[in-house]
Amino acid sequence: MPRLFQSFLSLAALAALARAAPAPLFGINFSSGDESDDATAPFSQDDIVSTLTRPAEFARAVYCSTGIADLSCGGPCDALGANVKILANGGDGASTPFFLVASDSDAQTIFVAHQGTEAKQVLSVANDVKFVQKDANATLFPQASADVQLHDGFQEAQGRTADAVLAAVTQALADTGFKSVMVTGHSLGAAIATLDAAMLKMAVPDDVAVDSVVFGLPRVGNQAWADLFDSLFPTFAHVTNQNDPVPNVPPHALAFQHPSGELHITAVDAASGDATVVECPGQENENCSAGNSLLDTSIPNHLGPYFSGISFGGKQCPKN
Repeated sequence: MPRLFQSFLSLAALAALARAAPAPLFGINFSSGDESDDATAPFSQDDIVSTLTRPAEFARAVYCSTGIADLSCGGPCDALGANVKILANGGDGASTPFFLVASDSDAQTIFVAHQGTEAKQVLSVANDVKFVQKDANATLFPQASADVQLHDGFQEAQGRTADAVLAAVTQALADTGFKSVMVTGHSLGAAIATLDAAMLKMAVPDDVAVDSVVFGLPRVGNQAWADLFDSLFPTFAHVTNQNDPVPNVPPHALAFQHPSGELHITAVDAASGDATVVECPGQENENCSAGNSLLDTSIPNHLGPYFSGISFGGKQCPKN
């Protein structure tokens, strides 16, 4: 992950310069959005198991470029269980991260998952650092107002698979009769997943419940995007792990804003794998990842473990 960390430090330095600038710097508005300092609340182990573990298993498995189509990718595929069927998958692991669409008959849910950044892939990292904001694609996000701005690289990456994902999910809903879609991912995959979730929410019938749980989410858009996302997904969860620096890129000072729904891991027990997790009210809660110091960051925290022994990245896939 060294290139991703270098990108993080570069953006952090630019943010510091922006705070000192008396006027817009390089033509960019560096205003910050809403912040919260509301007290956190404990998130129980039962809630971790019931709401977070299943999406995390799909977010881990999508890193497996070999064996995912027939669920022969070893441990990550085995954890999905016998009643999961991969309906579509694609991507190249570089400019187009891997994705999958699957049916889970036990959960009566269609899962969509996107691979995160693999630092050895230069094009994948380039998606992360192309952080100029652009208007939301009006075709994919018809409910986005004119003031919604999105990270250019993330939006481009999501756009490369948007048609395939939408077509696969639409067909899967028709074939299975399921009325639930869960969209997940880690890192860059988390960013793409939130964009996918908004696209699907705006596209599928109203009687289909679309939700999203993601891990290590970088900031995807501006304040208007965060507010739109809050209105679409009141039960959204984005899990941040201790001193992971990725949730703080691009910097808040560059007019990027997280939506609500952060669940912050404050500690992981090395012996049991259990995580201590708190709920973080509001957007950009200073008691959670937004309050992390630039001088105390951990790239290993970005990869995991998060909880239940779940970590992310290609190294989790024995056949990669």
